[in-house]
Amino acid sequence: MMIYKNLLFLSGTAVFCLVSPVLAINPNEENIHNLSSSQPNSLQVIEPKESGKLDNISQNHEDSNNSDQRLNSVSQLSDIQPTDWAFTALQSLVERYDVIAGYADGTFKGKRPLTRYEFAAGLQAVLDKINQLVAAGLTEKIKKADLETLQKLQTEFATELTNLTGRIDNLEARNANLTAQQFSTTVGLGGQVILGLATGSGGKPPGKGEANTILTQLTQLQLVSSFNGKDRFRIGLVTGNSAGDSFGNPEAFNTNMARLAWQADYDNQVRLDSLEYRVAGLGDGLRPAGSDRIVFTFKPVGFSLGSVLSVNSPYADAGRGAISLFAGSTPIFKIGSLDAGLGFDWLLSDKTRLQFAYGTRNTNDSNQGLFSKDHSALGVQLLYKPTASLITGLAYINAYAKDGQLDTGTGSGNADTSGGLNEPAQIHAVNASMKWQLTNQVVFSLWGGAVITDSVKSDAVALSTTYQASLGLYDPFGRKGDLFGLIIGQPLKLNNGYLIANIDRGNSTHYEVFYRYLVNDNIAITPGFFIVTDPGHISRNNDIFVGAIRTTFSF
Repeated sequence: MMIYKNLLFLSGTAVFCLVSPVLAINPNEENIHNLSSSQPNSLQVIEPKESGKLDNISQNHEDSNNSDQRLNSVSQLSDIQPTDWAFTALQSLVERYDVIAGYADGTFKGKRPLTRYEFAAGLQAVLDKINQLVAAGLTEKIKKADLETLQKLQTEFATELTNLTGRIDNLEARNANLTAQQFSTTVGLGGQVILGLATGSGGKPPGKGEANTILTQLTQLQLVSSFNGKDRFRIGLVTGNSAGDSFGNPEAFNTNMARLAWQADYDNQVRLDSLEYRVAGLGDGLRPAGSDRIVFTFKPVGFSLGSVLSVNSPYADAGRGAISLFAGSTPIFKIGSLDAGLGFDWLLSDKTRLQFAYGTRNTNDSNQGLFSKDHSALGVQLLYKPTASLITGLAYINAYAKDGQLDTGTGSGNADTSGGLNEPAQIHAVNASMKWQLTNQVVFSLWGGAVITDSVKSDAVALSTTYQASLGLYDPFGRKGDLFGLIIGQPLKLNNGYLIANIDRGNSTHYEVFYRYLVNDNIAITPGFFIVTDPGHISRNNDIFVGAIRTTFSF
């Protein structure tokens, strides 16, 4: 019962909040969906998807403890406030019968509101304790007034208590099933298989416009283990068959703007895609285990700045998010096309997180190493949650490229090559992001970034920008886990420069619509399409249309 209550309290308070970086891991219970090394890590801001929704924002209620006639019905309250009669009654019972309602630090959290399900879990704990006293023949320790209070609280929270019982039964059944079918007692196995049917038209130029209908797959497997419960060791394997850059090849549309989220050309050969170790640290030694507020990441394979810096986007999962590569996350965190690195994620306060990431390319080359002289990037991001429904982020990237290229794999060729600079350059970039939960079902997100490429060999300078705005509607037809996404943005564009041979004089706009239909917890079908106007930021180019149906099997 205590295990479930802890889980319930987390689900009631952590949705769309900043997540403490503590790694309390049971590899047999971990559910793995986001497996791509280029996608955000497990310490990302929690998304309001099928795992839960925002609790209603708390409102102040008058203190009504003077008489029963003036009491607000608990069923009318979105959250249970410390001033509500029910809160005070339960707190008194918890203290009198020495019941800790599921909190690791041994407190009742008496200075903040409780959700109705948090409250019900605490009430259930008191009921269990009373039943234990009765069974032990210690009825003299139970006050009649307490029984009357419990009866009143049970009536007010009948629905929540019933749901608690049902959820506990479901958890016990799932736990028994996991135990019977688990891959290992110490190692968790998860993964996803993405099958994508896609077609396209237009794009002649920039390419030849010969885009045939394709059927491709991406398979990701991940092995996860923990050595002490506060760390995580992960190995990611991948295979795919998106040959010739799919619609990005010259015979088709000849632009990075046509790339699909799940495309990867491994010729159906299994490759090591990710090798990662994360560990929590810097506990103060006074609070109980699990109170550490910082997580260190070491990733010698499959690293990008986005491995540590949260992208603050609801569409980054290649299997369940956007269908285009551009719409998944900001290209700013892809700068450098890195392969190895390290970083940390530090929960400074309940509202603030500081993230640091550093990576290089060709890290295993003894002539370059971790402090590479050819390609490297350092990123810092501050995440701030001013309210329960809003998360903002501001990131700064400082990178070095021997050839002056950004190598994000998105946007125009001019932007990615810094206008054909081909000189050693220092790269400075900023990215701002916001995710706002307008209602329980509607989420608005926005990010924008700017990049300055400054040659260290000459006076050449290039300025590139990108942005995206999106609106997500969760459970639009009352089906839990479904998602309708509407996205508009500008792929990376080289706006201006000095001593730069080529700049983008047109303006490409990316429009995308998709609908994720969740068949069950393991299967999602996502039809969608995206349109890119003036691809390559060249006004004479023909618009591109790409339509796809993606089926994702998660396990």
